[in-house]
Amino acid sequence: MICVYNNKEFTMKYFRILILAAASFYLLSCADDGVADVEVPSEMEEPQDQDVEEEENDNDGQNDDEVMLSQVNAFPNLSFSQPLDLQSPNDDSNRIYIAEKQGTIKVFDNNPEASTTETFLDLGSISTDSEQGLLGFAFHPNFNSNGFFYIYYTPVSSVARVCRFRISESDSGLADPSSETLLLEIPQPETNHNGGQLAFGPDGYLYIAVGDGGGAGDTDGNAQNRTNLLGNILRIDVDNIQGDLNYSIPADNPFVDEPDLRSEIFAYGFRNPWRMSFDTQTDKLWVGDVGQNKIEEIDIIELGGNYGWNFYEGTECFSGDCNDSGLIDPIFEYQQSSGDRSITGGYVYRGTENPSIIGKYIYGDFVSGRIWALDEDGSTNRQLAETGLGIVSFGTDADQELYFCAFDGNIYKFEEN
Repeated sequence: MICVYNNKEFTMKYFRILILAAASFYLLSCADDGVADVEVPSEMEEPQDQDVEEEENDNDGQNDDEVMLSQVNAFPNLSFSQPLDLQSPNDDSNRIYIAEKQGTIKVFDNNPEASTTETFLDLGSISTDSEQGLLGFAFHPNFNSNGFFYIYYTPVSSVARVCRFRISESDSGLADPSSETLLLEIPQPETNHNGGQLAFGPDGYLYIAVGDGGGAGDTDGNAQNRTNLLGNILRIDVDNIQGDLNYSIPADNPFVDEPDLRSEIFAYGFRNPWRMSFDTQTDKLWVGDVGQNKIEEIDIIELGGNYGWNFYEGTECFSGDCNDSGLIDPIFEYQQSSGDRSITGGYVYRGTENPSIIGKYIYGDFVSGRIWALDEDGSTNRQLAETGLGIVSFGTDADQELYFCAFDGNIYKFEEN
């Protein structure tokens, strides 16, 4: 989720400006090993739409029934190095796992008094340039019995991998680093727009969010090119092997009978679907897709759906003849002119500690630090908090309580005011 400037574009929006102007902006601290080597361009153009202080916050326009929550440090005795993902397995352990950008997964007891972590997995030296690193992971639904989990990471700058690991046979409760099995290797033309979220669906298949490969405007047209894996939500069956693959293709994947297309594709037309999640009650798949220079969007994913990029950015024409036939509109979008410039997709809240937001899709913005609650039909979008934090990712524990990871190294949860 780290950012790079490219041809007047600020991907995952303006993180390098945050570095250069930290004293006057969000004061994000990025000097640890995970991003110390991120290249900062020698020349930077001012974004064309930077005068946000003089404009209305369009994303607040539907906050008539505003409910404010407070964020609290969920584990005040712990701190992490650029935490990018939070997951909890279905294994009755009540433990929380945090992926750090530089290639480690830390584990600890889900206790606000927790003061120590263990290193669950250490990938060693990997590429952490720009938006690369250990970007996401997911536990197999039967993790308690088979010990399998899956990660999305960039071993080198030109490729992303989806791999399977397993728990050590020594019964230490930690991962076996030597157990890595490669499932997918995805060439990455640039170091940004890598996507990286993994999630198991209610069907038991593994879903993989992949960005368009980076660069301004997807000039190579990857997101509309179904002969490669870029700009897509993929779906694979990790419990069966097909041919030379270490996985198989679900029989109802939309392009399984089209030999010239990649049969792993479940839906396409995405720019950078950084975070996605399933609603555990309705089984709907929600995605936050990071926009270019105007619009951030939230999508509910349908089998075989085309979500428009790079023909459309949200519901606005971006390139081509603006023919929207066959495209699926976002359920909700917001303008970057509001000061909210990089969506971090979240979860439909199914916990119990915050009853006012049960059944709402909770998401945030990395740049503004705001958090909202969106109704399932997109009709009402309520601001919940102004955190002032770089919100990188959301995650839930075994009880479906919601947390978010911030670039200050802390893990937060909510309390109703």
